[in-house]
Amino acid sequence: MTRLARWGGLTALFLALITLSIFLTINAVWLYRLDIHWLDISQTVQMAPHKIMHNYYQMLGYLELPWVTDLKMSNFPTSYTGMIHFHDVKNLFLLNNVVLLVSLTPAGLYLRGLHRRSEQWRLLRPTQIAAGVPLVLGAMLAVNFNGFFIAFHEVLFRNNDWIFDPDLDPIINALPDTFFLHCFIMAFVLFEAGLGWLYWRGRVAIKNA
Repeated sequence: MTRLARWGGLTALFLALITLSIFLTINAVWLYRLDIHWLDISQTVQMAPHKIMHNYYQMLGYLELPWVTDLKMSNFPTSYTGMIHFHDVKNLFLLNNVVLLVSLTPAGLYLRGLHRRSEQWRLLRPTQIAAGVPLVLGAMLAVNFNGFFIAFHEVLFRNNDWIFDPDLDPIINALPDTFFLHCFIMAFVLFEAGLGWLYWRGRVAIKNA
């Protein structure tokens, strides 16, 4: 395998792992259901948990399904700027899903090629380096989550439409910052778990050799 092929395969592998972690986090409906109780969201918005979940499914359906073009939540009106932000988020989610689908096949072929040539040891150093990134980001979350959250939005979005007015976009009351903190933690844990699996495969290959 040429150096270019190795770098291409490794890039596809990490893209697949990152986007898969994000996809699983986005669709972890159980996490939001737990947070409704843990964070007293029902008390905050004065709404029954099942009704909150119904609106959450409506929001998630809009964000995840390309053919859903209008965001309509039964109990949460959305302002014009709120719709712009949700549209921007939808584009990012769909981009993540496209990258996931595109990278899965070359990532799988790369892993199969390493296994066939007994070169899974090549995974050890890249996974060790990549594992440090979530640790650094996790430290930033622990020190100043609000600062990290603001910087995250400033990097991803070209405007300030993500700053919701609760009077105009009451859905923000049902999506507290702590919920997003839990989402970041989950994505980091999933990514680290994937790297751990790759590292384990490399170590086992060395031991078997």
